[in-house]
Amino acid sequence: VGNYKRTVKRIDDGHRLCNDLMNCIHERARIEKVYAQQLTEWAKRWKQLVEKGPQYGTVERAWCAFMSEAEKVSELHLEVKGSLMNEDFEKIKNWQKEAFHKQMMGGFKETKEAEDGFRKAQKPWAKKLKEVEAAKKAYHAACKEEKLAISRETNSKADPALNPEQLKKLQDKVERSKQDVLKTKEKYEKSLKELDNATPQYMENMEQVFEQCQQFEEKRLRFFREVLLEVQKHLDLSNAASYKNIYRELEQNIKTADAVEDLRWFRANQGPGMSMNWPQFEEWSADLNRTLSRREKKKASDGVTLTGINQTGDQVSQPNKHSSSLSVQSNTVQSVQSSYNPFEDEEDTGSTVSEKEDNKIKNVSSYEKNQSYPTDWSDEESNNPFSSTDANGDTNPFDEDTSPAMEVRVRALYDYEGQEQDELSFKAGDELTKMENEDEQGWCKGRLDNGQVGLYPANYVEPIQ
Repeated sequence: VGNYKRTVKRIDDGHRLCNDLMNCIHERARIEKVYAQQLTEWAKRWKQLVEKGPQYGTVERAWCAFMSEAEKVSELHLEVKGSLMNEDFEKIKNWQKEAFHKQMMGGFKETKEAEDGFRKAQKPWAKKLKEVEAAKKAYHAACKEEKLAISRETNSKADPALNPEQLKKLQDKVERSKQDVLKTKEKYEKSLKELDNATPQYMENMEQVFEQCQQFEEKRLRFFREVLLEVQKHLDLSNAASYKNIYRELEQNIKTADAVEDLRWFRANQGPGMSMNWPQFEEWSADLNRTLSRREKKKASDGVTLTGINQTGDQVSQPNKHSSSLSVQSNTVQSVQSSYNPFEDEEDTGSTVSEKEDNKIKNVSSYEKNQSYPTDWSDEESNNPFSSTDANGDTNPFDEDTSPAMEVRVRALYDYEGQEQDELSFKAGDELTKMENEDEQGWCKGRLDNGQVGLYPANYVEPIQ
């Protein structure tokens, strides 16, 4: 009696399982969305790096095909997210609303109906069972009383102090107890027989209610199976024609990469096949005044380009990312040194992932394809602090003795990149020693802390107070 509670509880569990399944699908949809967003961000960032990097030609297009693949796969995963939430999630939600009806006083209508059905089917049998228990209790009490009366009678026969009248009373009590035993036994057997006769009908009524609960649960189980199959179809991209086309197209783009074609293009645009600009005799002109550099660099159409200027702070100006082949980008060395290494592990510095990625994207300029290179000879390494003439044992033209009284510590106001072998390179904030005062052309002679000696624009530094 009362064990039908487990079957009734299953109805409440069914409603909770619907919530669990919806939460499960919702979490997966959120994962699909985040993955799609990360794919898009990855593709955008690496597309910039590759396009502005030194890779060229068909291999560049093959590399960029991976970013196109990521963008297309991202769209597919957004479609998966949409299917999970708009179709599967909503389907479960609607089915749950139709299958389970809440009552004003709490609980579900289906639970109460099952509870009432089981109680109604069990009530007659439970009543008879209660009668059987009462009859059994009365019979067992009569048997106990009979045994006690017989024991008293037996003991009284051995007691000479008892008179015949008392002994007669004990014998009568034994007789009455035997009759009570027979009556209660008969009643117990009768009630038990009635219970047995009612059991088949009881089983039929209980099973009928149980089958109703089974049918309700069968609907839920079949519905769950149907929904899970739909979720599987939405998640499975292996059979999606668009998914296969993405990788078929990726393979084709990679196979179109042609090393011979790329080398031919590079020869024609960056090698011996490119148009030449041989040095020609140039007349001196008073208009070509040097103001920042100690030499002029003639451009074919733009006149003179003054280079080596990198202001900091609020005075920073945006460099021309696509200058001609003869101009010099002053931030080339600086940006290359701070360029982003895509294979470095990100440290937990407290910044968000998006902030880190933004900082990495800002360093793309070090990869620019159209960056121009200095026209200094390739064997000149005046900008390398580890290749100073002192280290090589050669004489330095600036190693003449200077008076210590003339030396003054100064601090750089701007970045400057030496344009000739006898010029220094430094960055804003660097400290160096001024060895000679400004000449008539606005140049000073100084020494860096690494021992390198050279010239620099006088108005690029200020004395250290």
